[in-house]
Formats: sequence, C-alpha cells, structure tokens
Amino acid sequence: MSNNLPDFPETAQLQTFLEVATKAAHAGGKVLQSYWGNLKSVQEKRPGDLVTEADKASEAAIIPILQQHFPDHAILTEESGKLGNQDSEFVWAIDPLDGTTNFAHQYPVFAVSVAVLVGGVPQAGAIYAPFYQELFQGARGLGATCNGEPLKVSPTSELSKSLLVTGFAYDRRQTTDTNYPEFCHLTHLTQGVRRSGSAALDLAYVAAGRLDGYWERGLSLWDIAAGIIMVEEAGGKITDYQGNPVNLSSGRILASNGLLHASISNALEEVRQERFAAFVQAATNIPASRA
Repeated sequence: MSNNLPDFPETAQLQTFLEVATKAAHAGGKVLQSYWGNLKSVQEKRPGDLVTEADKASEAAIIPILQQHFPDHAILTEESGKLGNQDSEFVWAIDPLDGTTNFAHQYPVFAVSVAVLVGGVPQAGAIYAPFYQELFQGARGLGATCNGEPLKVSPTSELSKSLLVTGFAYDRRQTTDTNYPEFCHLTHLTQGVRRSGSAALDLAYVAAGRLDGYWERGLSLWDIAAGIIMVEEAGGKITDYQGNPVNLSSGRILASNGLLHASISNALEEVRQERFAAFVQAATNIPASRA
C-alpha cells in the first residue's frame, strides 16, 4: 500500500492507519517481552539517556511493518532517525521503547508508541504496555480505547484533589531550565505529582482518567504523538504551558482532563514569574525587599 491512498472515506483511512499502528506496536512489544530481564547491553547516548539492544530490536520489528503497508510514507524513529520519503505529508513517529531507563532496571513501566501524523497533526496511534498487557488506541473522530474499552478523562475539577504526573528531561544536569521548581510547587497544590518515566504512558493514563494532568519539557515527537490523540479523543485538552496550541517541535506539553487545564497552566506561570524575579534580583543585585 502506498501513500496514493484509495478513494475511500476518511474514517476507513484512519481505521487502516490504526490497524497498522496496532500491529506494529504489538510487534515491538513482543520483542520487548523477550528481552525483559535478559539485557546484555546498556549504553548511554548522552548522560542519562540510555539505549539497549531491546530498543534497537523493537524498532527493527516495527519499521518493516510500516514500510510494507506504506512504502511512500516518512518514518521518524528515536534510534534510526529519519527514514523513507521525507517529502510525504504522512509521517510515522515511533518510540520502540519509551521508558528505557525503567526497562534497564526492570522497573515495569514502559511502552511502545506508534503514531501517524498527517500534515503535522497526529491522526492515529497505538501505545502498547506489554508488561501489563494494555493496548491504548486512538484515532481522530473515532475515540480512544484501552483493550477495547472506551477511554474518558477524569471528572476532577479542583487542583487540590488532583493527581498529576511529570518527567525530567535528559539535559536536567546541564541546564537551569528544569521542571524541578514546578514539581515542588504543584506537589504542594495537589494530592501528589508522580514521575513514571514514560511520557507515552503518562498521556495514556491522563486519557484513561487515572491521572488528571501532565506537563513536561524536553520531549520528542515520538514521545507524545500517539498520546496526544488518546487525550483529545478521551475528552481532554492538549496545549503548551500557556494554554496556546501546542508546538510539537518545542518539546513542551501540557495535558489535562480539561477542567484543570487553566489551574495547572496558572501554576506553571507562577513558577515562571518567580524564576524571572529571581533572575532579575540576581542580575541587578537588588535586595528582594527593594526589588
């Protein structure tokens, strides 16, 4: 099948995308299961950013499936980079093992994420967590499911009663632009903030109503493309930190059940303002009481 798609309804096209994404995610997940507890090679691409033979083997199982069904589409993968026709409006974003650090330590929170973007917008995708045998699927206008059951975001409307999740970027040791202050601030405002180590599952869990909101920086397209579809199709909201349409290349995302979106965004802005005030104070050496 090529990107010269047959003249059939959009729904049928999306269903085809979803079926292939699911097939690819399952194939990657099967590979990960075979490596669970049996890793022989764990390397660092950069400080804190691990890669294992499981990442590479999972990706090697996924790519041929996409190439077989859509030989004229572009592919963007975490390990191999850009493949296929880079002029295509159809781009497959693949994370063959989201949660590599967890996997390497046998901490069972990891997943395979496969999504297709059309014209730069995520349209269909699958997130498969093989350890828990959970398959999250979603496509524009077709809803989102977990193991066939419809997903729906939580009804939590008060920040003080919410459970959030975030993650810490690989460059956290080299930059002051981290979300540590945000983590502390929102921990005090909520019932708790978790850190799972898998952006794909964080978004899937927001879609499932297990978590009420999620924010993070330093993300790549393959981390979030499938999860964005899940959240929006489950009734949630996706933006940048300020509540504007998300820029997928920025690496920053805010996801929520919608009801808490403004509250989380405002809390993030409070931290930003405090950081700016501290920067000005340090730069001008003016005592806080007189700044």
